[in-house]
Amino acid sequence: MKKRETLPILLKEQHILLIGGGNVALQKAEVLSENNISFSVISKEIHPKIKILCSDIQIKNFKTKDIQNTLIVIDATGNEKVTQKLLKYKRKHPLILNVVDQPKVCDFYFMALTKNAPLQIAVSSSGASPTVAKYFRDKCQALMPDNMETFLEALQAQRNKGIIEIEKTLEEIEKMTAKAYLVGCGLGDPELLTLKAYNIIKEVDVVLYDHLISDEIMAIVPKHTKKVFVGKEKGFHTKPQEEINRLIRKYIKKGYSVARLKSGDPFIFGRGAEELFYLSKKGINTEVIPGISSAVSGPLMANIPITARDYSNAFTVVTAHLKGNSINLDWIPMLKNRDHTVIVLMGLTRIKEIVQQAKSLNIEMDTPCAIVSNASRKNQTVLTTTLENLEEVSLGASRPSILVFGDVIHYTNRLKESQK
Repeated sequence: MKKRETLPILLKEQHILLIGGGNVALQKAEVLSENNISFSVISKEIHPKIKILCSDIQIKNFKTKDIQNTLIVIDATGNEKVTQKLLKYKRKHPLILNVVDQPKVCDFYFMALTKNAPLQIAVSSSGASPTVAKYFRDKCQALMPDNMETFLEALQAQRNKGIIEIEKTLEEIEKMTAKAYLVGCGLGDPELLTLKAYNIIKEVDVVLYDHLISDEIMAIVPKHTKKVFVGKEKGFHTKPQEEINRLIRKYIKKGYSVARLKSGDPFIFGRGAEELFYLSKKGINTEVIPGISSAVSGPLMANIPITARDYSNAFTVVTAHLKGNSINLDWIPMLKNRDHTVIVLMGLTRIKEIVQQAKSLNIEMDTPCAIVSNASRKNQTVLTTTLENLEEVSLGASRPSILVFGDVIHYTNRLKESQK
């Protein structure tokens, strides 16, 4: 049998008769009231909240003569006798009927409507599942920018003057709705994500991630979300930065919300600034979500305070890698001040050069240092040593790692001793 198709229409200035006064009737009354649809109610018993929503109420048993000139009727009684009366009446009289939870005898279904008047999207499951309809209604709702009403009013004013610019309108809609997120994912422990980062990861359509994003964080990405790996590992570039930028733009142009997941904080040696500049230049609305940087919290996870009275009164964060895979050793002279903590990101593979440069600058080889690997994760390791033995000790470390130099390492060693 051919499936009956439904036709979405909008009936203006219609009056509806709602039969029933219980919880189901209340749900329909709320929908009618929210959408400013005129309706009256007939039922022997009335829910108190319905009395607030409707002033035209008859407390009585329903009879077909109550329909009078009404064209649209909703049967929310759950009473088979009432339904049969209505179906019998309908054979001889014009009537558009909805019987709640009986889609086979319905002439129309209630749709889940978005709230963005004057622009509204109606979603229907043809009576099969209001829950599914509401779910996708909410998805549509989330796509609409807050200023849609003002935007439509401006378009209406143009239309009234005979001005219709389709391409320009589409460009403006794209700018209004497209949004990219540069999400700081912190150290790798999902419990250290900000609430905002967590919610965005759960809600966006597409996530772009690399090998620094932990499996635990990727596990909270919904199964239906598109996941695109754009990782860059030493010696192997899966995606150049320029291609990552273009990928973000490609998905944005398709109408998807996109989150670029960044380890740590997007703006601390994370190339987030480059991505933000590119997206802004392309007119794409972009929001940066801060994250916990390993530069500060990595040592903390290893009980290494980057500042502590009697040990360190300042700190500096540097990277051993520069653009084009060149090495950065300009910070080595800072190691002469051991009460100044130096945190080095991306330095594990450059330790040989770091030690050689330190020797050439006559840095004291007993300068304390530590290697913190996989901070906050289950496989976190902490190795403490001195500059003299750093190269040998580093052979037992894994990436991602941070290096910490300075007398604060003495604090950590004393802490360990006090815990024995």
